[in-house]
Amino acid sequence: MLTSNVAEAGGLLKSRPTLDRPDLQLHFCTTLVDDHNRHMHWGHGYSLHVCVLRPHSRGSITLASDARVTPVIDPAFLSDPRDLDLLVEGVHLSRRILDAPSLALCGGRELYTRPGQTDAELRATIAEHADTIYHERAVVDAQLRVRAVTGLRVVDASVMPTLIGGNTNALTVMIGERAADFIAATRGESASSVIADEPAGAAAK
Repeated sequence: MLTSNVAEAGGLLKSRPTLDRPDLQLHFCTTLVDDHNRHMHWGHGYSLHVCVLRPHSRGSITLASDARVTPVIDPAFLSDPRDLDLLVEGVHLSRRILDAPSLALCGGRELYTRPGQTDAELRATIAEHADTIYHERAVVDAQLRVRAVTGLRVVDASVMPTLIGGNTNALTVMIGERAADFIAATRGESASSVIADEPAGAAAK
């Protein structure tokens, strides 16, 4: 068991063949993974999770009172009905995979869904159990400024909208160089002078 990373397979799918790029992602796990494994189950099993790659729903983060108090975070999952529609389609596609002969041999039963559910029943089940897969919309704009916050930039690998196909070091250096250009342009200075008088590793200006 210790030789497995658990999430051993995945895939990118189009919900409709006419799309120019995939809109669903699958994560296949060689064990029962429920609520990010916070909800444990006795016995053996496997999991196939489906997620919307570019959700339309938008949440919010607001101050509770001041910066010393935990902010109020509302992810507003499935607030846009298009996301729920797409997840329903994703479940149907997942079932086609799990019903294939090679996987059907493993048998088992679905934990929260069941074959023959109506789409309305499936929507209710998804709404009750759906959660995050961690990746959210960028919090910075094209000049690395934190949205809705004045005077703050983030300059590190966390601003990358997608993971590159290689080491991140050179790209992170480039992000720092671009940030220096942006700060210099704001101050009306040259990038070299900004680099000289900024603290090493400064992440926010």
